[in-house]
Amino acid sequence: MKKIIIVILTLTLGGCMNMTTEQPQRNINYPAAYVVNGESSTLSVINLNTNEVADLVQLTDDMSGMAHGANAAFLQYPHHIYLNPSKNQIAIAAPGTDLSQGHGTTTTASHSGSAKVALLNANSGTNVKLIDVPMMNHNAIYTPDGKEIWTSQMDEAGKILVYDATTYALKNTISVGKEPAEITFSNDGNVAFVANGMDNTVTAINPNTKAILATIPVGMNPVGAWTGSDNRMYVDNEDGQTVSIIEVKTLKVVETVVLGFMPGFVAYQGDMKEMWVTDPMAGKVHWWTKDATGKMIHTGAFATAAGSHAIAFKDMTAYVTNQEAASVSVVDVMQHKVTKTISVGKKPNGIVVR
Repeated sequence: MKKIIIVILTLTLGGCMNMTTEQPQRNINYPAAYVVNGESSTLSVINLNTNEVADLVQLTDDMSGMAHGANAAFLQYPHHIYLNPSKNQIAIAAPGTDLSQGHGTTTTASHSGSAKVALLNANSGTNVKLIDVPMMNHNAIYTPDGKEIWTSQMDEAGKILVYDATTYALKNTISVGKEPAEITFSNDGNVAFVANGMDNTVTAINPNTKAILATIPVGMNPVGAWTGSDNRMYVDNEDGQTVSIIEVKTLKVVETVVLGFMPGFVAYQGDMKEMWVTDPMAGKVHWWTKDATGKMIHTGAFATAAGSHAIAFKDMTAYVTNQEAASVSVVDVMQHKVTKTISVGKKPNGIVVR
C-alpha cells in the first residue's frame, strides 16, 4: 500500500513540474552569432566553430526566466540586438509590432506600453533586466564605453532615452527628428547617429555631452546609419531606395548611391572595401566597390533567401538573416558565395557576432 501511494505522489508532482518549464542552464562559451527571431520570440545561438545552432533561448517577459505554458509572456516582436563592449551582455529592443515588411509610418501601431528593452546575460541567455519604455523602439545599444544604453522612441515627437547601464535608471532624454529608428555609433565612438524616418534626416549627437552636432538631410525614410570601418556611415533609405554615405569628420553626405530596390540593411566590409546591401524582395545581397575616384560602383549580387535582411561579418565570413525563409546564410566574403544555410526561428531579424 505504501508503494502505491509513493508512486501516485511522484506522478502527481511530476505532472505539476511539467506545468512550468524553466529555462535550461547554458554555457555559451564558444564564438557565437546571436540571431533574434521576431515572430518566434526566440534567440538562436549559432556556434561559429561549426556553423550550427547550438542553443535556443526563449525571449520571455518574465524575470524569473520561466515560460508558463499557453500563458507564457514572451517578448513581442524582438527586433535588433547589440553586445556591450565586454561582450558579456546583450541588449534587445522589442517594439511590440512587426517591422519585417518595412518601416514606413509606424506610430499608429506603436502598441504603447508593450515596448521593452531586454538585457540578457550573453553566456547563459538569462534575463538580467527588462526595461519598459513608453513607445515602440527600433533598437537598444550600449555606448562605446559601456556605461549607457540608448533606445529610440518611434514617435512624431522623436526622442532617445538614455539609461545607466549599471543602475538602469533613466539619465537623459534627447529630442531628435520624427520617428527615429536605429541608433548607431561611429567607428571611433565619438558620434552617435539617429535615423529619423519621417524627417528624412539623420541626427548626429555628442555621446558625452548629449549635444546635437548636426541634422543631416538624407533620402526618404532612413532606417539606420550603419557603421563603416572607413569612418563613414551608410544610411539605408527605404522609400528613397538609396544609400546616403556620411563622412563622420564633416557630418555631410559625400555620396548618394541609387539602388533600384528597397534596402533592408547596409554593411561595409573593410578588408574588401565593399558596401553590401540586402535586397529583401529579391532575396539577394548586392555589393559595391570604389572606383579610382572613390565613387561606389555596383559590382555584383548573389542570392541568399527570401527576405534577406541583416548582415554581420566575422573575419572573411558573412552571416545574413533571411526573414521570410527563417534562415541564416553563411557567405564566403571573397567568393561572394553562400556556403551553408542554417535554419533558425520565424522572421529572423537582428544578428550580432561575438
